[in-house]
Amino acid sequence: MAPEGREAEPPYAALDLGSNSFHLIVAYDHGDRLQVVDRHKEMVRLAEGLKVDNTLSASVAARAIACLKRLGQRIRDLPPGNVRVVGTNTLRKARNSQDFILAAERALGHRVEIISGREEARLIYLGVSHSLEPIEDSAESRLVVDIGGGSTELILGRQFQPLLMESLYMGCVSMSEAFFGDGKLLPHRFQDAENAARQELEVLEEIYRARGWDTVIGASGSILAIHDAILELTGVRGITHNGIEALKCHLLEKGHINDVELEAIDAERAPVFAGGLAITAAVVDALDVDSMTVSDGALREGLLHDLLGRVHAHDIRETTVADLMHRYHVDARHARRVAGTVARILEQVSWDLAENLAGKRVPNGLGASPRIGGLNGTPGSLSGAAAARLLRWAALLHEIGMDIAHSQYHKHGGYLLDNMDLSGFSRPEQHNLSMIVRSHRRKFPIEELDGSPGLIALCVLLRLAVVLHRGRAENTLPAFWVAPAGDGEIRITFPRKWLAEHPLTKLDLEQESDYLSVIPLKLSVAAV
Repeated sequence: MAPEGREAEPPYAALDLGSNSFHLIVAYDHGDRLQVVDRHKEMVRLAEGLKVDNTLSASVAARAIACLKRLGQRIRDLPPGNVRVVGTNTLRKARNSQDFILAAERALGHRVEIISGREEARLIYLGVSHSLEPIEDSAESRLVVDIGGGSTELILGRQFQPLLMESLYMGCVSMSEAFFGDGKLLPHRFQDAENAARQELEVLEEIYRARGWDTVIGASGSILAIHDAILELTGVRGITHNGIEALKCHLLEKGHINDVELEAIDAERAPVFAGGLAITAAVVDALDVDSMTVSDGALREGLLHDLLGRVHAHDIRETTVADLMHRYHVDARHARRVAGTVARILEQVSWDLAENLAGKRVPNGLGASPRIGGLNGTPGSLSGAAAARLLRWAALLHEIGMDIAHSQYHKHGGYLLDNMDLSGFSRPEQHNLSMIVRSHRRKFPIEELDGSPGLIALCVLLRLAVVLHRGRAENTLPAFWVAPAGDGEIRITFPRKWLAEHPLTKLDLEQESDYLSVIPLKLSVAAV
């Protein structure tokens, strides 16, 4: 039930599609705190279905979708802006992840985002930090370790600010399959597993140890289970080298994971426990950890707090864009003028333009794309608000490539945005942003787009705004109108006197019409 006085406000939900488990959390926003009203976890072991060719097996995908249909009952009726669903390592790696995502979105009624390893690390740190008591000493630093099914995240930070983030390609599922697939617990297998984990850690251990930390906090089901198993076995709280060795000796005495009788290692956890323990042992040894405490907060809690930050105008993506503008010496006044103009155009034509493009036969098999679709807010599409934000950010960043070179700067900018770590952005968001910037001038790169009418529409709108501000003058543009003018055509209309006084703008728009013919889209210019 909703808290008294808040019946009209629906709750918020975050769903973490992890490589081992799917975690759902539902909570009400009380401003200064979250009131959690529902949690649900199912161990799906998605990483188990990742085949040698990096495709997701049909059987595991079906198992996961069955789980999501159940979870969909909890969140389907919530507003899209109140829900975030993210996929992590396994869906990052799976070559056929798009097929799974489409089925997942149908099951849930909400978009599914794939996030990068470092974005996952940032959200984990945010979730852990919000679950801890406030730190009086603002200089105190913490190391957060999260062992998932297919990846391990290590984050150094202070208070709510991550300072150093890494995501490694090793997790409890992948490690258990590689070294303990038959359940046998043998000394040389533990040694081989720990050596493999140390190899992954080797690239970062000196950097992390040089930075140092005051406390170490473990998150995730694997670390919580290891902590509880050590406590059950030794009576000592905290994960230490001695505790790990005691637990390892106990497992080796049993010889097989099915023979281990510890309450902390239930039937679902058992198949992936040894791999998680090997990774934990390697982290403790490589980073010389004295003791690791545990936290219930993790990615799902971080997702909720990040979502609420967006709701309350504290969107980390805005900070990321501002930082990029400063770092790459963007002409901020010009960028804001372009952003203002493209917002004017978006209000006038975005929906009609996307629908117009969706019905046309164009190169590269363009048609309605289920991933972006039009701009109508259905699962897998860019909603109106999302489209407006993405277009604004692209306008603000469209010249970042100039810091590398003016020649082909649109390509430089697109490459930078597609390959950098952008805090707060999902991978599809980041790629779409990069493609809009990549496509904002010169030849329209139809072959590089994914066949989405919605995305192509945004590219076209930014191109128009850039053309209108090519002179970089600060004077205000006159009133103008952009509207569909028949099948495959849009018309931009200016006051007759202004157009006569700006012949270069008219020529630029005519050149733009030639560029857009590959979509195919005709751009015409009129005067009134």
